[in-house]
Amino acid sequence: MSTPATTPMPALPPTGRSVRAYFAPVDRVHQAPTLFDPSVNGRFSTSAPPSPWVDLGWIENLTRRSTSKFGELVTGSPGTTQLQVRETVDATVSLRFKAWSKLSMALAAGSQHMNLIVPAAGGAANGSGSKGVAAVSLTAGSTATFLSMAASDAAGFAAGSLVVVDVDYAGQTGFLGSGVYAAYVSSAGAVNNDPDYTRRVSFNAARVASSSSTGIQLAQPLIAGVPAATMRVQPISGFVDREGGSFFQEWSALFVIDGEQGEHILFHYPRLQAMAGPAETATALAPPLERIALSAAFRAMPVTDANDGEQVVCFRSFLPSPATLI
Repeated sequence: MSTPATTPMPALPPTGRSVRAYFAPVDRVHQAPTLFDPSVNGRFSTSAPPSPWVDLGWIENLTRRSTSKFGELVTGSPGTTQLQVRETVDATVSLRFKAWSKLSMALAAGSQHMNLIVPAAGGAANGSGSKGVAAVSLTAGSTATFLSMAASDAAGFAAGSLVVVDVDYAGQTGFLGSGVYAAYVSSAGAVNNDPDYTRRVSFNAARVASSSSTGIQLAQPLIAGVPAATMRVQPISGFVDREGGSFFQEWSALFVIDGEQGEHILFHYPRLQAMAGPAETATALAPPLERIALSAAFRAMPVTDANDGEQVVCFRSFLPSPATLI
């Protein structure tokens, strides 16, 4: 018995859910972004992005603007346009993050984003957090989701608490942070030679799921993966960002619209730098409740397309529904 032929439907206007956002680190030293290949991963499950992309959930008010400028070559009398050229290549993106997290706060803040290390007794008050309690060392056997340590040290971390895991600051200059470059230090004196400074800005943080005599189990994998033996652990209570600062956050971004008919629309920005300071937007619910969203704005920075050497700032991909004509 033959299988009846299926006649594709005409293409229909895309209908999708809210836009979903994913971000991945940029190697700031080499200006090497995380590239997304839609020919390989274009139809990934939105709940399981390919590594190292981090899912930041649904966003709202995504606004993409091309600010590239065009020029023309005019010749003759009367003058007629013979050809066009691109004088500049530029684009901006703005959006609102519905959920607050360390990464969404950092992206919306623009500059250094800091961890609030649990303070040591008697420390002087400071707007971005005071001197922290002593960091504890790891022992052999740690993984991206389990931190092995002495029983006496593990006892200090309760289930549900937050921790940051990174190396001591030892006077180095340049970009700092394991897994993600989180700050730029021009001199050791600028950060008071603080051994906790790398952990203060690090993105290598997670929530504790449970604690035992051999270490602590994390509820999520560390963004830098298996910790190095030289890394140490400190408890944190939350996060803080600031209006001001000389550091610019830069990340690779991917925005996805998952169509109800099976189509996928993807906007890939290999390099986005923050171009606005911290801001929030309140949406009234049932008084006195309001929903607070994080506002963010970015400038797209250029990359070179390996296929033809062109300088570009964004890749827009469309994967049609399997049931429609193209």
